[in-house]
Parts: sequence; C-alpha cells; structure tokens
Amino acid sequence: MVARLLLLRARPRGPAGGPGPVCRRLSAGSGPREYLQRSIVPTMHFQDSLPRLPIPKLEDTIKRYLRAQKPLLDDGQFRKTEQFCKSFENGIGKELHEQLVAQDKQNKHTSYISGPWFDMYLTARDPVVLNFNPFMAFNPDPKSEYNDQLIRATNMTISAIRFLKTLRAGLLEPEVFHLNPAKSDTDTFKRLIRFVPSSLSWYGAYLVNAYPLDMSQYFRLFNSTRLPRPVRDELVTDESARHLLVLRKGHFYVFDVLDQDGNIVSASEIQAHLKYILSDSSATPDFPLAYLTTENRDVWAELRERLVSGGNEEALRKVDSAVFCLCLDDFPIKDLVHLSHTMLHSDGTNRWFDKSFNLILAKDGTAAVHFEHAWGDGVAVLRFFNEVFKDSTQAPAITPQSQPAHTDSSAAVRRLNFKLDDAMKASIGAAKDKFDAIVKTLTIDFIQFQRGGKEFLKNQKLSPDAVAQLAFQMAFLRQYGRTVATYESCSTAAFKHGRTEAIRPASIFTKKCSEAFVREPSRHSAGELCQMMAECSTYHGQLTKEAAMGQGFDRHLFALRYLAAAKGIALPELYLDPAYRQINHNILSTSTLSSSTVNIGGFAPVVPDGFGIGYAVHDKWIGCNVSSYPGRNAREFLQCVEKALEDIFDAIEGKRIKT
Repeated sequence: MVARLLLLRARPRGPAGGPGPVCRRLSAGSGPREYLQRSIVPTMHFQDSLPRLPIPKLEDTIKRYLRAQKPLLDDGQFRKTEQFCKSFENGIGKELHEQLVAQDKQNKHTSYISGPWFDMYLTARDPVVLNFNPFMAFNPDPKSEYNDQLIRATNMTISAIRFLKTLRAGLLEPEVFHLNPAKSDTDTFKRLIRFVPSSLSWYGAYLVNAYPLDMSQYFRLFNSTRLPRPVRDELVTDESARHLLVLRKGHFYVFDVLDQDGNIVSASEIQAHLKYILSDSSATPDFPLAYLTTENRDVWAELRERLVSGGNEEALRKVDSAVFCLCLDDFPIKDLVHLSHTMLHSDGTNRWFDKSFNLILAKDGTAAVHFEHAWGDGVAVLRFFNEVFKDSTQAPAITPQSQPAHTDSSAAVRRLNFKLDDAMKASIGAAKDKFDAIVKTLTIDFIQFQRGGKEFLKNQKLSPDAVAQLAFQMAFLRQYGRTVATYESCSTAAFKHGRTEAIRPASIFTKKCSEAFVREPSRHSAGELCQMMAECSTYHGQLTKEAAMGQGFDRHLFALRYLAAAKGIALPELYLDPAYRQINHNILSTSTLSSSTVNIGGFAPVVPDGFGIGYAVHDKWIGCNVSSYPGRNAREFLQCVEKALEDIFDAIEGKRIKT
C-alpha cells in the first residue's frame, strides 16, 4: 500500500511525548497574505486515529536479517550467524520481544521505536555537522531577476513565516499519501472527511485509498534548537519568540518578524532589515562563535555552560529561541560540487548547526536548507521545503521593483555580542582547527546520467529505485571487488510517531546480477541480464513495501538491544557477532528524494570508509551526489556508477555489454 512513500535518509527527534503542532490562530484579524493556504480539513485532523507502528514477529525479523546477511558472508560465517540467530530467537530474544510487546501495549500514544530512536541521536557525542546533518538545495527561482540575494532572502523568509502561521493555525493541508488522487484528493472528499471525528478520520481516508501521514514532528521546525548537554542533548522549543536569527560573516543579528499580535512584519520592513545587515562592513570576528556547534557534544556542553556563566545567557537564549536561522553568505556558488560543500558544511563561521534548520542564501541567490536531524525526518523538512519554494516563487512578497521601507533598521535590528575570555577564544580556535582538518578530507562529486530516467525504466517494468541501487552495487563491486553493507532509509510516517526503517538493497539477487555484469558479461545474453534485473526489481519492491509497513528487521533488533541495555541485561550474543557489526557498518549509505523543487541534496559518509550517496531518479535523467573520505574515491565510484547505468541501459536495449 504505502510502498511508494518517500524514501528518505533520516535520523531522530526529541522526547517521544512532546507537544504536537498547536492548532490555533496567532491573530484574529489577519489578512490572506498571512497564510500559505486555508485547509478546510484541520492540519492534525488525522493524528489521533493514525495506526500504530507494528512490532514485527520475531521469527520474521530473524528471517529477514539472515536474508540480508547472505550476500555479505561466506558459508562458514553464515552458518555461525544462523546459530546466533537460532539461540537468540529461542532464548533471550524471545523474552526481550515479549517484554517489548508488553511495553508497547502500555504506551499506545506513541511507537515502540520513537523513544529509543531519539536517544540514539541525542546521546551520540559526535559533532552534528558531517555526522548527522544533511542539506537540500532549492532550484533557482524560474524568474531570474528574483534570484537576487536580498529579494530571494526576503521572499523565502516571509514564505517560511507564512508556513509557521499556517501550521500553528491548523490551516496547513494535512500530509496525505494518495494512491488514487482522483478519488481522494478532491474538495468533495475534504468537505466530507472534516466532519468525521478525529478518532475515526484515518479510517475514512483509508476507504478511498488515502493514507494520512504522521505530523507530530512539524512543531519542531520553528523556534527550536538542539542544546548540548553532558551524556544526552536536549531539544527545546519556545513558540513565544517572534524574532529571526540572521548570520552574516560570523556575526549574529536578530529582529522581530512577527508583531505583538502575531501578524507578519511587513515585507518592506523585513527587506529593509536584511538590506541593513547586508550593508554591515564589519570584518569576520577573530573568534567566530559558530565553530562551537561543530564540536564534540560533551566538549560543546561544557563550553556552553562556561558561556552561560560568563554572561552570555540572554544572547544564547535569543539564538536558541529564534524562529529559524537565516544565513547570508558573501560569495556566489561556482558549481554543484561547490554548492554541496557550501551547504553541507561551509567554512563553519556562518552557520548555527544546532538550529532545527538553517536557511542559507549565497551571494547569487542560490538557496538551501541545512537541517539538524535529531528532531525529525525528511518528510517534514521536504514538505516545508516544497511549500516555501512554491509560495516564494508563485506568490512572492516583494518584486525586484519593491523598495525597502523607510524605517530605522539600526533600532530594530540588534547585533548580539558575546563575552569571550581567553580560554573561550582558545576553545573556539581548537574547534576551528578540528573542523578545518576534517573538512579538508571530505571529497564530494556529482554526475547527471542523461540517457533516461523514471519514464524509460517504468516502461520496462523495472523499479527506478531498484535500478539505481543495483548500479551502486555494480559500481562498488567493480571498484573494490566485493559486496558490502548498504543502507537505504524508508519513511514509516504512515504510522503514529513512525520514524524510518532500513531497506537493505544488497541481496543475493543484486550480488548475482552485479557479478554477471561486472565479472562475466560475455557469458550472458542481454535477455538473461534483463531477467536478472527483473528479479532484483521485484525483490527490491518487496523490501520497500515491507519497510514502509514497518516490517523491516533493523528497527526491531535495535529496539530489542536498547531494551536489554535499559534492563541491565548482558548484551546477547547475536549483537556480539562480527556479522552484526559488519551489517551495521554501512559503507554504502544511500538516500533518495523526489521533488521538482530540489536541485541537489547530500550528506557525508556515515562511516570513515564509506560513501554518502544522495540520488534522485527524475523523469528523464538520474542524478547522483557522492561524498567520501580518504581511503575511498567518490570520483572513481561515480565513474563506476555511470558505467553500471550504461551497461544496464545497453542490456535493456539488447546491446552487448562492453567490458
């Protein structure tokens, strides 16, 4: 049913029982420009009746786990892993599973994975930048004159605030996955479903093949930040704050974007304030505070406490509570590789990596969203991203002819000053040195395969996503001679407080097919290769459907391990098996998203010897953005991906495969 849900790389959010979006109007007399839309179905109408994320049967999880291990292990290793699994299934695993099911029945307001998943993110001590935070870059505004930095920053800021107001007023269209849009994505359906009580509304949508998605993460989009704390970070949200945080050349500025009545400050005033900030000729600070957000979380927690005790508490509160962080860069984007480096990590001076998201605008108007991953997943960010692009391009608040308001921006805009002693300056310098050193080792490269895309592959009855994943398997086999642990994230937002589940694209089918293409193409006809591709596609479709329905194995095994640790039980042998460590050392970490508003997206590898692979299969072409550290070569890997895609398309067209 929901097999075609967005497949998005994702990580966790804050306390499972946190508040949802508050459905209220911020002001009574606001005009039509205050809101993006006025949905007749309340935003959170379906939330109460969403189905709960199922806990798979233990025997199914073990079978799926072993199927995923098969292509990664030799016969001897596989037999040992089978024994570990058998002992686990009949012993401690069975006990833990029963406890997990019982615990889940006592917590019907959430999902079994929500709390453990938040903990996984918030207890991680690695820096958030490069290890967790991804980015998505917008396409340019179709009207080139609107890509001026000041104009686009103003328009996107106002569209983002409109999104905030629409969400909090309960006027944002609920997020619904329509299998039959002609029947369910209609005014008639909306007029009927709004009268169905929230406790039953999901079932009404289900009857017309519409599947409402969880929206519990959306409230963390705004006024939110991740605070560094010893051992476990904290997510905080302050919806009372009305100011925007702007970073430029490492300086921090704040000004109100909502007035005391909750109305959006006029576009001409926001334009004037941003113009004022852009005209500030101050040099970059010698010790840019933003570097501290690139630090190890325990180090940063200690430094933050020192900042607070040193008289910076009020300034930090302004940073943390801001509606969001707008970053204005002073240079244009040269190409897609430069774009990826800029939006993924930059030089560290002009981002606050702990904010729920940074909206970044380069000197030439190139724009992107860089987001912290603990609070939520890609589904919420992509909805925000799409709505902001649509509103800022189709209903822009200002035009190139618009004049900034005649207002005293020097009084309205406040530059935050931080008191830094010599020890803090030294700590900022140390953070910069560490950050610079790791960034220098990161390589990013990109290809656009123009021979065909979604349309062509669907006409061949092949899953476009399966073909892309097969190309990655073929590429790694060609470059390094083996099959390795591969991860593709799939949203489980069809369930209450669903997060993600892993698809494991490396299978016995992709291994057999990859070896046929790479090692012995002359031994197989094009027809035989196509038959193998069809098997890969069918199996990948099955894995995708299982994952979207909460029937993978990764989250279940993770929750059982988390439960054992929480109860002080010795780690079961299954988790000590080298094969378990290996399959969770994801050398190929992949993520896809599909949106006409996205130019490119990306993230760093999740392990030092891995690749971070962001990709999209468009109607007529395939894009792939790959990152790597020393020891792996992103450029060579992409050349192998391109070769794999050429071979796949040749086979489909009945051509002989070139070695």
